[in-house]
Amino acid sequence: MMTGGDVAPLGSEAVTKIHQLFDWATKSKKGLLLFIDEADAFLCERNSTYMSEAQRSALNALLFQTGDQSRDIVLVLATNRPGDLDAAATDRIDEVIEFPLPGEEERFKLVKLYLEKYIAQSGEKKTGWELFFRGQQQKIELKDISEEVIREAARKTEGFSGREIAKMMAGVQAAVYGSKDCVLDANLFREVVDYKVAEHHQRRELAAEVHR
Repeated sequence: MMTGGDVAPLGSEAVTKIHQLFDWATKSKKGLLLFIDEADAFLCERNSTYMSEAQRSALNALLFQTGDQSRDIVLVLATNRPGDLDAAATDRIDEVIEFPLPGEEERFKLVKLYLEKYIAQSGEKKTGWELFFRGQQQKIELKDISEEVIREAARKTEGFSGREIAKMMAGVQAAVYGSKDCVLDANLFREVVDYKVAEHHQRRELAAEVHR
């Protein structure tokens, strides 16, 4: 497993590493299942002005190694931006599975899930290695966080992925620990949600400008 962002730091060594990986796969009795997360960071259009020569060479190396059908190698790509993938890369894809963004009801359940994980369960007594690495957290008090407040957050976060919702709720936890009394009330919750929603829209606007 790798991410598309793992390739650029390798520089000119990326080509060698890719060839070594596929050479190993052809010799291995078990073969290779290569999962590339955020594949668009590596397999974007080769005419992109943002791609370095080393990245372009690495992409060409991968395309060379995957040009023919193989029983030893399975390539799985994950991306939020399928339209950014190089045409030659998409030509090698036999099956496409779409995981749509969560709807309002799914977002409601996710907010509740992470509210429990990051807020309600905070301060629970830890033991062993978890206590050693993270220390004992202070207990967070919930105040006026009703179902309607949670559903309001679900409505506001239209277009959020599950990961964005998890990061938003981690941000809520950080805001509470940054407060004086370690209490999460409806006002603080809405404040963090609104901030994250504005941040989300800003990122989308910047991404749209880059791809114009």
